[in-house]
Amino acid sequence: MSTKKIFTLFLVAVLVVLLGVLAFRVRPATTADSVAVLKTTGMTCGSCSSKISAALSSVKGVAVTEVDLEGGWVIVGYNTSVVQPETLAEKLSKTGFGSSVNIVLTPERYRQITGRNIGQKASSQGCCGGKDGGCSSKKQI
Repeated sequence: MSTKKIFTLFLVAVLVVLLGVLAFRVRPATTADSVAVLKTTGMTCGSCSSKISAALSSVKGVAVTEVDLEGGWVIVGYNTSVVQPETLAEKLSKTGFGSSVNIVLTPERYRQITGRNIGQKASSQGCCGGKDGGCSSKKQI
């Protein structure tokens, strides 16, 4: 067998192994059929927000997370057939943040209260960039 054929077979084998490894690392998209609003303490900065998002994203069944440092809220869209809200609060507690389930909503009810879908960025009007430059017009959950 020629060197070129051996090299080509080697590359194909490496690609097959790489694709196989990646297939096990990629999780299928999770859809949120419920939204948990967690009251969370100990959050002080963007690093805390990143740590919380990473911790919750590692939980199977979590579709999306939002962190409100100022208000002390963590909002999690998740699939109820895979994970329960108490498990999410426990995960945050194990990560170093005090957390408890405040309320559980359907995505539709969350949309009614906030005017947006879970995971959708809030409008900059009236909050952190709006005319008043403050967050006084934020809707409270």
